[in-house]
Order: sequence, then structure tokens, then C-alpha cells
Amino acid sequence: MIRKLIKMRMRIRIWCSVLLAIYLPISATAQKRDFGIWYGVSADKKLTDKIDIRLSTCIRTFENAAKIEEAFLEGGLAYSFSKYFAIGGSYRLTENIENNNSYYFRHKWFVDFKGNLPVSDFSFSWRFRFQTRIKTFIVDAKDKFPDYTGLIKLKALYKTPSFPVHPYLYSESFCPMFSDNTQMIGKNRLAAGIEFSISKRHSNSIAAEYIFQRIYLPHISDINIISINYNIEL
Repeated sequence: MIRKLIKMRMRIRIWCSVLLAIYLPISATAQKRDFGIWYGVSADKKLTDKIDIRLSTCIRTFENAAKIEEAFLEGGLAYSFSKYFAIGGSYRLTENIENNNSYYFRHKWFVDFKGNLPVSDFSFSWRFRFQTRIKTFIVDAKDKFPDYTGLIKLKALYKTPSFPVHPYLYSESFCPMFSDNTQMIGKNRLAAGIEFSISKRHSNSIAAEYIFQRIYLPHISDINIISINYNIEL
């Protein structure tokens, strides 16, 4: 048991070193920095061998975690063709703070293409998400029309043998689509975290992660985020 703990600590240190090697160079050019905390709860249920339903809710803060930036409810379905590939769709109702310091609804629709490749104790996964967003806070003419974004997420997770804590890393890029922006990437996220299984009977778990997020449009701004999510598998 002690050897397993030592081995896990060494792997976590290596992963943290990788994240710092990526984070430090890009954070040096930040023009604006902030801190936020995200609180989330999600529930997954298998309807059939191939179809899953997922419900989630989240509150996200900013301005040094003093104000709520957005809160949302999301629901969706996923269909697994195999243990390596799945597609899904979901809808998210979001309430966002806007430039006038008031909250307005946004509607988001997602289509996901997901893949997974287990290698020994590791799990490597990818996801391409096509997102449509509709605003209800209208400032100029372009706000009346939906905007479209392609999201590319890559994740590596280490399944710790005989231990309920699983460290992981992921990166996610947000690419504006069908727009006049010359910037190919509108936002990037880099994250490191751990999943902790707290109940084998219902596969309940808690995920805690650190996220570095850089927004490029309309100007460069950075935010450091602590995210805590409680997940229930029914």
C-alpha cells in the first residue's frame, strides 16, 4: 500500500510539472488576471446498454470569487457505438451577467463526438463539440443571431490500481466558427485534477481541479479557477 501511495505521488508530481511547464510561459503575457470558483453537480443514468442520460448544474464565480458570472442547467443524451466512440447532444439554459451588470438568459445547444482509448492504467480521451449559442441581451445587430464554436478537448486520466483517487490532465480549445474573427482560438483551458470515488455502490465521485483559462477575444485576459464537481451515477 505504501509503495502504491509513493508511486501515485510521483505520478502526480510529474503531471503537475507538465502543467506548470505549459502554464508559466503563457501566463507571463497576461494583461488581466482573475480568480473564480466553480461548483457543480451532475447525475448520469444508463437508460440502455448504449444510451445514457446526463443532467448537470453549475455555478461559476469571478472577480476573485466574489460575484456569480453564470449559472446553468443542462441535460442531454449520449449514444455509445462501442466503448471507444460515442455521440451525444445536449441543451444548456444559462443565466449570465452582462455588461450592464444584470443577468440575462442564454441558450446553448451542443453536439458531441467522443472517443476513448484505454492503455494499461491510463485512459486517453478526446471530444469534439459543436456549440450554438443564442443571446437574449441585445446590444447590436450581431447579437440577434446565433454564434457557433468548435470545442476540442484532449484528456489523459490515470486509473490508480486499488486506490480510489485518479489524477488527470486535460486541455480544451474554443474555436470561433462562421465568423469574421481572424483569431482561430477564442479561448483555451488547461487543467489538472483528481477524481475521488466515494461510493462503489452508486459510483458516486468528487472531482477537484485547477483550471487556467485564457480568453483571447476581444482582448487577452486570464482567470485561475478551482472547480469542484459532485457526480452521481444512478
